[in-house]
Amino acid sequence: MNFSSTFLVVLLFISNFSFGQGIFKKIDSIINDNYQKNPEVGISVGFVNNNEEYFTAYGNLNAESQIRINKNSLFEIASITKILTSNLIAQAVMDGKIKLDDYIDGFLPKEYVFQQNLRNKIKISDLASHQSGLPDLDFAKLIEQDSQQPVNSVTSETLVAIINNCSDLSDYGKYRYSTIGYTLLGQILESVYDMSYDEIIRVKVIKPLHMTNTLTKNFDVNNRTTAHNPNGGIQEFFKWNITASAGLVKSDASDMVRFLKAVLNKEATVGKAAIISEKIMYKDEKREMGLGLNIVTDDKNTIYMKSGDSMGQSSIICYNRNKKWGIIVLLDQRNSKMRQDLLNKIYDTVLK
Repeated sequence: MNFSSTFLVVLLFISNFSFGQGIFKKIDSIINDNYQKNPEVGISVGFVNNNEEYFTAYGNLNAESQIRINKNSLFEIASITKILTSNLIAQAVMDGKIKLDDYIDGFLPKEYVFQQNLRNKIKISDLASHQSGLPDLDFAKLIEQDSQQPVNSVTSETLVAIINNCSDLSDYGKYRYSTIGYTLLGQILESVYDMSYDEIIRVKVIKPLHMTNTLTKNFDVNNRTTAHNPNGGIQEFFKWNITASAGLVKSDASDMVRFLKAVLNKEATVGKAAIISEKIMYKDEKREMGLGLNIVTDDKNTIYMKSGDSMGQSSIICYNRNKKWGIIVLLDQRNSKMRQDLLNKIYDTVLK
């Protein structure tokens, strides 16, 4: 490479970096404005643009602490866990362990016995795109029983009863958000890899991407944020149990940006799996779905996104493969409207 071409490469790098900084200053301004209006809600945001990382955060870890939230502060990513699980499903396809159009019957624990009319009906892709038609957990009842740990009472026996007592898939082939679907996907992964879901996600995602602050079973750490319900009351982080593959991973903005960078890298294993998960598996007049991903398309952009809400925190992840950017927004209060409004404003005024 001669001097002139080297100079052009350096100039292009500086130009791209400056462009990314300019975008993120606008994003930070939106986040700051939201915090000034809602100082009771702590927030952490990570952004990647052409492989360059940017972070901002506002608020304290808790009301008693003067420690500020930062890119390494731990949040519940809740149902964003589902895109980690769907990425693992896509990796299992790449590994030759499954096919997306395989029926789920032979991959589930032997305790599950589908009634005759439901056998060889539901495919793995149906579970991953929320169109299996299976009945789901009754969250209203679970919350009534234990508002702090509503999934704590869900056991393998609970799931067996739901599956074995199901006699009709009345809305099979139609979109209906499903926690039990992603719980079953976790069990399918355990079956084909002969490991626990915890081990699989560590071996296939967490360790390869050096996501050192992404936690599953043990999340009693000093940098953990405090979760708040919509009324501002303290809410416990959900504990790990059989439904983990549907929503119980904890992480931070830094690690989720690492995940986004891998997703946007077509040569990385996670990136190749993400491309599989981006294939449209369901479409109606309201939405398009990949494997765990909502797909939003306009005349210039295709956006992939997933939101997450626990009882005490809200989050959303979004990326544009063609434009090579991705963003993660983490709130320390359950406030789905705020996190969606923030993403909409960021996208409409900065990223679009």
